[in-house]
Amino acid sequence: MIYILAIFLPPLALLLNGQIFSAIINFVILVPCIIVGFFIFPVLLIPSAHAVIAIYMERENRKHREIVQAIRDHGPPAGLNP
Repeated sequence: MIYILAIFLPPLALLLNGQIFSAIINFVILVPCIIVGFFIFPVLLIPSAHAVIAIYMERENRKHREIVQAIRDHGPPAGLNP
């Protein structure tokens, strides 16, 4: 659901995902892209692409942190100990 929001309202999606700095940058990117987008349509896709990529990378980082924390708490999975 957050990805659909990222396509249509990129700064809001980034804010809801907890990425305040990325939302500000995305808004700064969005303003000129709207103006130039009237003449060159594909430019309108840049803020949406930025939001989708930023959200995906943040989710991957969260997953990685959870896995690392689980390994610290419970040890590595069976068969990985030398």
